[in-house]
Amino acid sequence: MGKTKSIVTEHEKMCFFCGRPAECEHHLLFGSGIRELAEQDGLKVPACNNCHNMGRTTERVHDNPMAEKLSKILGQAVYEAKIGSREEFRARYGKSYL
Repeated sequence: MGKTKSIVTEHEKMCFFCGRPAECEHHLLFGSGIRELAEQDGLKVPACNNCHNMGRTTERVHDNPMAEKLSKILGQAVYEAKIGSREEFRARYGKSYL
């Protein structure tokens, strides 16, 4: 199965967080087996390496507890807006972040 397009944004070449050129993808939902589901559902955004996982902890998503939580909240909100219900999200991803 090939890579899916983001259902969050159509701006694939621009970092979702800061607007710089994108260098990678950030899956809004991640963890044990979750990243693959997020890929299938298109729950990902373009990111620069700095905002994704290489910048200071306060400026990146990974290893930043608040940013990680907001990422998962956004992932669920987009899922519920474009794919399915909260119950369906909970069944697919194992819990609700909202």
